Amino acid sequence: MNAADDKTIVREYFNSTGFDRWKRIYGDGEVNKVQLDIRNGHQQTVDTVIGWLKADNNLPELSICDAGCGVGSLSIPLAVDGAKVYATDISEKMVEEGKDRAKQTLPNVENPTFAVQDLESLSGSYDTVICLDVLIHYPQEKADEMISHLCSLAQSRIILSFAPKTCALSILKKIGSFFPGPSKATRAYLHREADVVKILESNGFSLQRKAMTKTRFYFSRLLEATRK
Repeated sequence: MNAADDKTIVREYFNSTGFDRWKRIYGDGEVNKVQLDIRNGHQQTVDTVIGWLKADNNLPELSICDAGCGVGSLSIPLAVDGAKVYATDISEKMVEEGKDRAKQTLPNVENPTFAVQDLESLSGSYDTVICLDVLIHYPQEKADEMISHLCSLAQSRIILSFAPKTCALSILKKIGSFFPGPSKATRAYLHREADVVKILESNGFSLQRKAMTKTRFYFSRLLEATRK
């Protein structure tokens, strides 16, 4: 199938069975052991990003695009810490859930600003562009296009996470263990770190920090690159 089919599948998944599953995972209610493991892994990735940004001591000065924001797990705490956040997701249901969660936490409902958009339709200019756990839904060629587009929106920095393509994870994917459960997504694409770094460098960015989150069912390589 082509990239357009992948995008349609992602949109439909996160507006139906996928929304219900990931809303539970990204919440604080009772979940099964696998979902709890994924929740903890994703939160570790979010916490690492927040830690990086806080370490620079300039969050209130930043405009941030959270591309693929889900239910606002990253956008909301960044807004709480003073950043101006533009949060987008391909799923209307995810965006509505993010708005609801933001209203419960922040008195200023205009920050974060939430919108239903896919990565290709994003526009504007931001100090930092962040895209967490989205590239897993797209093959390498399409991921390269998306990363290049996100780079064009970033004035100074881009932060990405992706499932790294290794022998071990490739085997897990083949045997169906990468995303277990009846409501799993139909595709899970792995990406080589070298390929992601190459596309960042070709767009004028250089790698600054990286981290790896690894739990039993959640694997995510996190890269931060700054404009040269």
